[in-house]
Amino acid sequence: MQKVVFNGHYLTYIDTAVADYWREIGLPYPEGYVERYGNDVFLRKATVEYLGSARYDDQLAIYCRVSRFGRSSMTFLFEIHREGEEAPLVTAELVYVNADPSSMKPVPFPDDMRERVQRYEKVAPQA
Repeated sequence: MQKVVFNGHYLTYIDTAVADYWREIGLPYPEGYVERYGNDVFLRKATVEYLGSARYDDQLAIYCRVSRFGRSSMTFLFEIHREGEEAPLVTAELVYVNADPSSMKPVPFPDDMRERVQRYEKVAPQA
Protein backbone atom coordinates (compact mmCIF):
# COMPACT_ATOMS: atom_id res chain seq x y z
CA MET A 1 0.00 0.00 0.00
CA GLN A 2 1.47 3.32 -1.10
CA LYS A 3 -0.69 5.44 1.27
CA VAL A 4 -1.68 7.75 -1.57
CA VAL A 5 -4.86 8.10 -3.62
CA PHE A 6 -4.97 5.50 -6.41
CA ASN A 7 -4.37 7.28 -9.73
CA GLY A 8 -7.64 6.10 -11.31
CA HIS A 9 -9.69 7.74 -8.56
CA TYR A 10 -8.77 11.19 -9.83
CA LEU A 11 -10.95 10.55 -12.90
CA THR A 12 -13.85 9.83 -10.55
CA TYR A 13 -13.24 13.16 -8.83
CA ILE A 14 -13.15 14.83 -12.24
CA ASP A 15 -16.40 13.12 -13.27
CA THR A 16 -18.04 14.50 -10.13
CA ALA A 17 -16.78 18.00 -11.02
CA VAL A 18 -18.29 17.66 -14.52
CA ALA A 19 -21.64 16.67 -12.99
CA ASP A 20 -21.47 19.76 -10.75
CA TYR A 21 -20.64 21.89 -13.82
CA TRP A 22 -23.77 20.66 -15.64
CA ARG A 23 -25.87 21.49 -12.56
CA GLU A 24 -24.30 24.96 -12.30
CA ILE A 25 -25.26 25.84 -15.88
CA GLY A 26 -28.82 24.66 -15.23
CA LEU A 27 -28.64 21.39 -17.17
CA PRO A 28 -28.26 18.59 -14.61
CA TYR A 29 -27.16 15.40 -16.32
CA PRO A 30 -28.90 13.42 -17.72
CA GLU A 31 -32.39 14.88 -17.40
CA GLY A 32 -31.38 18.48 -18.01
CA TYR A 33 -29.34 17.74 -21.11
CA VAL A 34 -30.12 14.34 -22.63
CA GLU A 35 -33.87 14.55 -22.10
CA ARG A 36 -34.11 18.23 -23.06
CA TYR A 37 -32.08 18.12 -26.28
CA GLY A 38 -32.16 14.45 -27.29
CA ASN A 39 -28.34 14.46 -27.48
CA ASP A 40 -25.70 12.98 -25.23
CA VAL A 41 -22.03 13.73 -24.63
CA PHE A 42 -19.43 10.99 -24.83
CA LEU A 43 -15.86 11.10 -23.59
CA ARG A 44 -13.46 11.00 -26.52
CA LYS A 45 -10.14 11.68 -24.84
CA ALA A 46 -8.74 11.97 -21.32
CA THR A 47 -5.24 13.20 -20.56
CA VAL A 48 -4.11 13.25 -16.94
CA GLU A 49 -0.83 14.55 -15.59
CA TYR A 50 0.15 13.51 -12.07
CA LEU A 51 2.25 16.17 -10.36
CA GLY A 52 1.83 15.07 -6.76
CA SER A 53 -0.19 12.70 -4.60
CA ALA A 54 -3.17 13.19 -2.36
CA ARG A 55 -3.17 11.19 0.86
CA TYR A 56 -5.89 9.66 2.94
CA ASP A 57 -8.16 12.30 4.47
CA ASP A 58 -6.77 15.21 2.41
CA GLN A 59 -9.40 17.80 1.51
CA LEU A 60 -9.24 18.38 -2.24
CA ALA A 61 -10.46 21.22 -4.43
CA ILE A 62 -11.28 20.40 -8.06
CA TYR A 63 -11.38 23.27 -10.53
CA CYS A 64 -12.82 22.88 -13.98
CA ARG A 65 -13.68 25.04 -16.95
CA VAL A 66 -14.50 24.70 -20.60
CA SER A 67 -11.43 25.85 -22.52
CA ARG A 68 -12.59 25.06 -26.04
CA PHE A 69 -16.07 24.80 -27.50
CA GLY A 70 -16.24 23.50 -31.04
CA ARG A 71 -19.20 22.67 -33.23
CA SER A 72 -19.76 19.23 -31.68
CA SER A 73 -16.93 18.86 -29.14
CA MET A 74 -15.92 20.60 -25.96
CA THR A 75 -12.70 20.49 -23.96
CA PHE A 76 -12.64 20.75 -20.18
CA LEU A 77 -9.50 21.62 -18.23
CA PHE A 78 -9.10 20.51 -14.62
CA GLU A 79 -6.81 21.13 -11.69
CA ILE A 80 -6.96 19.16 -8.47
CA HIS A 81 -5.38 20.83 -5.45
CA ARG A 82 -4.88 19.85 -1.86
CA GLU A 83 -7.07 22.37 -0.01
CA GLY A 84 -5.11 25.52 0.73
CA GLU A 85 -2.18 24.70 -1.55
CA GLU A 86 -1.41 26.67 -4.70
CA ALA A 87 0.34 23.98 -6.75
CA PRO A 88 -1.94 21.38 -8.36
CA LEU A 89 -1.54 17.70 -7.60
CA VAL A 90 -3.16 16.73 -10.89
CA THR A 91 -4.03 18.50 -14.14
CA ALA A 92 -6.27 16.99 -16.78
CA GLU A 93 -7.89 17.65 -20.11
CA LEU A 94 -11.06 15.84 -21.19
CA VAL A 95 -12.64 16.10 -24.64
CA TYR A 96 -16.33 15.29 -25.00
CA VAL A 97 -18.26 14.87 -28.25
CA ASN A 98 -21.94 15.71 -28.56
CA ALA A 99 -23.78 12.98 -30.46
CA ASP A 100 -27.14 11.56 -31.36
CA PRO A 101 -27.44 8.60 -28.96
CA SER A 102 -29.13 6.32 -31.50
CA SER A 103 -26.68 6.83 -34.37
CA MET A 104 -23.63 7.78 -32.26
CA LYS A 105 -22.86 10.40 -34.93
CA PRO A 106 -21.61 13.84 -33.84
CA VAL A 107 -24.19 16.63 -33.89
CA PRO A 108 -23.79 20.35 -33.15
CA PHE A 109 -24.33 21.54 -29.61
CA PRO A 110 -27.66 23.32 -29.10
CA ASP A 111 -27.36 27.12 -29.11
CA ASP A 112 -29.05 27.33 -25.71
CA MET A 113 -26.44 25.05 -24.15
CA ARG A 114 -23.62 27.03 -25.78
CA GLU A 115 -25.07 30.27 -24.34
CA ARG A 116 -25.31 28.74 -20.86
CA VAL A 117 -21.64 27.74 -20.93
CA GLN A 118 -20.56 31.16 -22.17
CA ARG A 119 -22.57 32.93 -19.46
CA TYR A 120 -21.16 30.65 -16.77
CA GLU A 121 -17.58 30.96 -17.97
CA LYS A 122 -17.92 34.75 -18.30
CA VAL A 123 -15.10 34.55 -20.85
CA ALA A 124 -16.05 32.71 -24.01
CA PRO A 125 -14.12 29.48 -24.59
CA GLN A 126 -12.08 29.30 -27.78
CA ALA A 127 -13.92 28.04 -30.84
